Amino acid sequence: MGPAKICKKCCFFVTGKNKNYYRFMIEKLIYLESVDLVEFLGVKNTKLELIKNRFPKLNILGRGNWLKAIGDAEEVAEFEEKINHLLEHYNDYNVLTEKSLSEILAGDTLTTPKPEDDAILFGTSGKPIKARTENQVKLVEAFKHNDLLFAVGPAGSGKTYVAIALAVSALKNRQVRRIILSRPAVEAGEKLGFLPGDMKEKIDPYLQPLYDALQDMIPAMKLKEFMENGTIQIAPLAFMRGRTLNDACVILDEAQNTTTNQLKMFLTRMGTHAKFIVTGDVTQIDLPNPQNSGLVQAMRILKGVRSIERINFTVKDIVRHRLVQDIVEAYEKE
Repeated sequence: MGPAKICKKCCFFVTGKNKNYYRFMIEKLIYLESVDLVEFLGVKNTKLELIKNRFPKLNILGRGNWLKAIGDAEEVAEFEEKINHLLEHYNDYNVLTEKSLSEILAGDTLTTPKPEDDAILFGTSGKPIKARTENQVKLVEAFKHNDLLFAVGPAGSGKTYVAIALAVSALKNRQVRRIILSRPAVEAGEKLGFLPGDMKEKIDPYLQPLYDALQDMIPAMKLKEFMENGTIQIAPLAFMRGRTLNDACVILDEAQNTTTNQLKMFLTRMGTHAKFIVTGDVTQIDLPNPQNSGLVQAMRILKGVRSIERINFTVKDIVRHRLVQDIVEAYEKE
């Protein structure tokens, strides 16, 4: 066989013993956007090796978030199609097992169950996140038909967790372009004094519950990217003044600790194609004068306004340790 070479002019691969043989070769670059490379390609690229074994005639290289395939045009096209199927599966479940990878590459029916109809999304462990109580289901349904929701109820009832899950799902489905999460920086009955560090380090303790929920729902690498490029923003309520929030899902947590002016300021940030969810527990107001809670007044003032709905959670919605429900009920009786 004569020496092989690339004909740069026509991009044809030229080889042959007695006559020239022409075969169209192409190079395809695929960017693995917002994926955890260890999860997607495997530890020490074990899953990438499975992909290479499926396409032995292609020259497949992995560099960072880029995959490059060089070879016959038809095989490269099939390679691209399979990679897109793998990405779709990963984006649905946040995991990609070797078993699922092999089934997708072989074109077999997946033994992994398809997303359940009542699942809001799949968490980082691959398990479905869904509404678990009657009022959580009401919150999910109300989100579909209203632009402003008030979710009010006791600690542990899942109102904030479900709200963040709805926001992440809307982002994944491209219903919104960004998520903005906020909380008032009010101490829970004790004076912490001045906190050390820069602004982010000072406010992070107040916002940690929001980080915890996001880490359950978005892989670490993707979450870091979203935080860095502003797709997901977490900020104290004071930073909202002057902003217009378009194409966003915005959640205000612990709203019982806002004043009337603060909550009015927050609600009037709503821009076009925006969804707002306000959560709070009116039994845990940490303001000096509980009567001044902006959440209590807002629900009274806005009652009956179209496209605004209020979901009242109860102790029956508490999904933490079984004792939490008993504790809340005991305090209510007292």
